[in-house]
Amino acid sequence: VRARVRVQVLLGDLGAGKTSIVVRFAKGLYYECQESTIGAAFFSQALPVSGAGGGEDATVRFDIWDTAGQERYHSLAPMYYRGAAAAVVVYDITSTDSYIRAKRWVDELQRQGNPHLVMALVGNKVDLEKRRKVGTQEALEYAERNGLFFLETSAKTAQNVGELFYELGKHLCGRTIQPGWSCTTTASAASEGGGSAAPGDRRCRCVSRTGGGRGRCCVD
Repeated sequence: VRARVRVQVLLGDLGAGKTSIVVRFAKGLYYECQESTIGAAFFSQALPVSGAGGGEDATVRFDIWDTAGQERYHSLAPMYYRGAAAAVVVYDITSTDSYIRAKRWVDELQRQGNPHLVMALVGNKVDLEKRRKVGTQEALEYAERNGLFFLETSAKTAQNVGELFYELGKHLCGRTIQPGWSCTTTASAASEGGGSAAPGDRRCRCVSRTGGGRGRCCVD
């Protein structure tokens, strides 16, 4: 079984470590002096997820937009998150301001993002525990109140970076399909309709079993 995540977006304050997290995940690398993202940067990486979506194994391909943290690029963010299946909001555990701005991102996503968006709140830089300003329990309780899942990571040591994307994959593959709808792939749907799917396009689509509904993506 192959599931493809159309878009995932990383949001957060400048210096929170968004780019370092995605570079660690996609390339297995960490740079002490990571350049700030200008506008947005794109990454793609596949990850096997066991027991996802009805107990079946899946390979989830994450198509990731890493957005710039500078305030002057804030107005560009909706271009990336409005069509996203998942969003990762990152803050720096050593910065209260970073955490406050992360909560503002969550508020914005709840107002303007995909209503079915899977959201993760991530406290980065746990390798700097002695400089911590944001408590784990505080962030966990906030995440639970807002329907997010929460992890603390270190892009530097790779702690929980793989786990973050693995959990995202499980959440995305484990979506409950509404009654009256069934799940197929774009490749099989195209074949049934006499068309053709793009090479490698195996995105899951939900289609009405009664024929009265319009096809749509299972991971909206």
